[in-house]
Amino acid sequence: MPVIAVVNPKGGVGKTTLATNIAGYYAAGRAPVMLGDIDRQASARAWLDLRPEAAAPIRTWDVRGSLARPPQGVTHVVLDTPAQIDKKKLADVVRIADKVVVPLQPSMFDILATREFLVDLKRDLGPKRFADKVAVVGMRLDPRTHAAQELGRFVTELGVPVAGYVRDTQNYVQLAAHGLSLFDVPEQRMAADRATWASLVGWLNTH
Repeated sequence: MPVIAVVNPKGGVGKTTLATNIAGYYAAGRAPVMLGDIDRQASARAWLDLRPEAAAPIRTWDVRGSLARPPQGVTHVVLDTPAQIDKKKLADVVRIADKVVVPLQPSMFDILATREFLVDLKRDLGPKRFADKVAVVGMRLDPRTHAAQELGRFVTELGVPVAGYVRDTQNYVQLAAHGLSLFDVPEQRMAADRATWASLVGWLNTH
């Protein structure tokens, strides 16, 4: 059962946008998926509350106290985590996660704020597990731009791949207002956005 954790102690980088859309991707494939919300702001839970009954089902998982494996019958779990997550909770998340996705915007301030986290994570996991388990996703970014090249250079120095990019578009905002993901609407309506997810989806599905 894949457990996908979306983690970055830096706030405002798009963790909930990424987590809800990953959950939406699995749900669209008819996988029994749970979206766990560790963030006290409960943004992911609020998104689930807005989700229409006609949409592919995503179960909620209220994560309180220490983390445990979710109930039987669930095949995929996505965890949305808070900014400034404490070290014990972070260790719990990383321990149960099969994949750790780190959303990162291409500003130098966000890059510098995330660098220490990635360095510490690589030290704690070891280079081999870090390489297998952790990847960055460029948020609000066109991969053809200079900013994307700078982001790629930064993460290459740390030995972490860029699994994919999320475009800077209002589509995510508009869909989120209705509890929907990119994968809940006809593909032709979101073709450009769906195209940027191909590499991320490929990385998530590697073992």
